[in-house]
Amino acid sequence: MLSQNPDLIRIGNCSGFYGDRISAMKEMLEGGELDVLTGDYLAELTMLILGKDRMRDQSLGYAKTFLKQVEECMGLALEKNVQIVANAGGLNTAGLAAKLQEVADKLGLAPKIAYVEGDNIIDKAADLGFAGSLTANAYLGGWGIVECLNAGADIVVTGRVTDAAVIVGPAAAHFGWSRTDYDALAGAVVAGHIIECGTQATGGNYSFFTEINGGMIGRPGFPYADIRRDGSFVIGKHEGTGGAVTVDTVKSQLMYEIQGTRYANPDVTTRLDSFSVTQEGQDRVLVSGVKGEAPPPQLKVSLNSFGGFRNEMTLILTGLDIEKKAELAISQFREWLPMQPAELSTELVRLDRPNAETEEQGSALLRLVARDPDPDKIGKPFSAVAVELALASYPGCTFTAPPGNASPYGFFTPGYVDRDKVSHIAVLPDGTRIDVANVQDTQPLDDVVEPSLPEFSFDGATKTVPLGTIALARSGDKGGNANIGVWVRTEEQWAWLANELTTEKLRELLPEAKSLNISRTVLPNLRALNFVIEGILGKGVAEQVRFDPQAKGLGEWLRSRHIEIPEALL
Repeated sequence: MLSQNPDLIRIGNCSGFYGDRISAMKEMLEGGELDVLTGDYLAELTMLILGKDRMRDQSLGYAKTFLKQVEECMGLALEKNVQIVANAGGLNTAGLAAKLQEVADKLGLAPKIAYVEGDNIIDKAADLGFAGSLTANAYLGGWGIVECLNAGADIVVTGRVTDAAVIVGPAAAHFGWSRTDYDALAGAVVAGHIIECGTQATGGNYSFFTEINGGMIGRPGFPYADIRRDGSFVIGKHEGTGGAVTVDTVKSQLMYEIQGTRYANPDVTTRLDSFSVTQEGQDRVLVSGVKGEAPPPQLKVSLNSFGGFRNEMTLILTGLDIEKKAELAISQFREWLPMQPAELSTELVRLDRPNAETEEQGSALLRLVARDPDPDKIGKPFSAVAVELALASYPGCTFTAPPGNASPYGFFTPGYVDRDKVSHIAVLPDGTRIDVANVQDTQPLDDVVEPSLPEFSFDGATKTVPLGTIALARSGDKGGNANIGVWVRTEEQWAWLANELTTEKLRELLPEAKSLNISRTVLPNLRALNFVIEGILGKGVAEQVRFDPQAKGLGEWLRSRHIEIPEALL
């Protein structure tokens, strides 16, 4: 096994979210060598889903798909001496550990099962200033996982640790890193950030996908990280799997859901402006030179709250007078509702085109969304009015789907809490409970001085083309905010991008963000810019204020926008 090498550990990933490819665990175990197999199951929205599960049944609150995967693969993992570490415990790590033991007993296997808890602070949420939350979980780091692995655990499940912690823990245990080995720990954090979203590092959701086998990327393999003692690492995938591992597929994931130059984790703050990314071989990318600093004094808290109820109808408007048709439908809807909801939002999506050759190409969509604390206001009354429009409104009135009932929704907000207010407990395979000590050294997340921009001057011809002609992008959500990472491949293109794509230019290219606060981070080592657009997603994905509630397509929209670029760069 690779773990016999004291200077290398191979850590793979088999899940980027709750509901990811169910066969991935088996594929990773059968496809090649691994020391540790990890999985990330806890997106911000997932905690809300698990919270609702636990309201219905106190024995639930964990990722049920993980249990199914392990039932199929437990014997194989033990046979190959691969440890499994996942945050699938969600809101009930003890319950998941007990279920895993039931599976082991049924299969006649004897894995050593451990778990980490303490992140769930809902019982003291009100005292900490988080009253009204449905779930409240502090983001823990990797040291509880270290305790479990050092005690010989074959399977470790956690609750709300950071996405990278399931990688940091196994690496720190293998190499015996100390709490202050910041550069090495930061390297593991970057490795974790790259592989935790699974196939997003191997060609999934990738701007230049047409360069991979002519755009037919197949079924991308899940990634692994070969982590070295100094924290440098190589990203790869098992031989024969789909997709690709290139500098740009790795950068795509590096730019996903980041905020600024300092990437804070409970164990270390990583400097995203410190390292280099180079192609080492086919489907192997080296990341080296990562620098770390002491972590921040507080822990981030994932807070999910009940927002109320929502109902939605989407109307199809075809042909001429689209705006007038929308105006009529909206006014009728508002006037006919017997009880006005707390919020009624409308959005006209102009997908139509003049002189369309098909009816679909000549149609636009009108979204009507009602929200209210009282489901009775926006349940049957809302749906009844929507149906009444069918024969009494604009010509050609029809819907994408029949009206439904009001459904509950929630929203995510981040909070922060002093470390000494949160327990971090490792429950070892023999049942021993260990209190994991807090880090001793911390450092506030001060702003980083923006690096000097490269000089750029050009007197030649320019051409107006989509920004994506030369630029790649990746976007995502953090609560109500969205980030867009944009990068290019050459130094000449970088000099142009860094000077041209300012926050003012971004507002011009993305009119929906014109009135919102936008921050920009410059990352010269990646030839990249990162933008954070505050509030563009309302209160987050569950509120669904945009048709793209997780901002997955925001970066691709930006790439499609036309901009004047020097022809020499094209």
